Amino acid sequence: MRELRLLVVYLAAVFMGGPLAAPWLWKATQAAAASSSLFAGLAHQPFHRYVNRCLLVFALAGLWPLHVAFGRHGRREHGWQGPWLRPLLVGSAIGSASLACILLGSLAAGDATLAPNVSPLAFARRLASALGAAACVAVIEEWLFRGLIHAALRRSLPFAFAATVTSVLFGWVHFFDRPPQPEVVGPLTGLWTLGHMLHGFTDITALVPGLFNLCVVGWMLALARERTGALALSIGIHAGWVLCIKLMGYLVVRQAPEDTLVWGSAKVFDGWGASVVLASQLLVLHLVTRRASRPDAG
Repeated sequence: MRELRLLVVYLAAVFMGGPLAAPWLWKATQAAAASSSLFAGLAHQPFHRYVNRCLLVFALAGLWPLHVAFGRHGRREHGWQGPWLRPLLVGSAIGSASLACILLGSLAAGDATLAPNVSPLAFARRLASALGAAACVAVIEEWLFRGLIHAALRRSLPFAFAATVTSVLFGWVHFFDRPPQPEVVGPLTGLWTLGHMLHGFTDITALVPGLFNLCVVGWMLALARERTGALALSIGIHAGWVLCIKLMGYLVVRQAPEDTLVWGSAKVFDGWGASVVLASQLLVLHLVTRRASRPDAG
């Protein structure tokens, strides 16, 4: 089908263009650092971060062309209509609640403790940074996965198929591994680095239950978008998760970082405790929004 072909072209452009552009960005940064100390910090960043940033830039640059290619059927089909305030607040509360349950479980089990001597000023700075990251990540990812891809697939496919495709894609992009630093950076080093970044998909302990949990998260976000016909609720839920994960990394100390079976690692979503919490929340969201869903929702 046309939408799937367009999606494949978009993903190919991102995952080929980003790595091919990364060496040029790296060389430009090295040249800039040689003439100005302002770029010294950037010049010493691991090369895989250049690949990550280029992937992000290509993904963002392709959003509008993808929007046009999918038909530009207007703000309503792609979920940008209001109201905004209440769904955003409700979604943020839903996302925060699930992470709070996981945190309380890990604290009760003794797998984690609250960090001592947290400075109010340092916390305020971390909160501001976390709020900015949550807003950016939630808007960008929901626009791509639920606003564009989900809407395009739903024109001719049932909800379950569209939700599964977007959820698998959503989970997949969160499993990049940290590759070794290349000895020499050449024109194809970005592709070599991307290949090593994809090694994360061969680690079964990372994929289970991590990928399953992210697919449940994706289904929850797709359900929120489907039942409300808009992106506000899914953006709120997504932002709530990102905000809590950022803050938990600062406020919580893992007692046994290598023991991730039940309550997961700093990623939070890679433990079986998260599986129970997220699956329960998906069921509750389904029951609560079923009556309030749009008449034309499939």
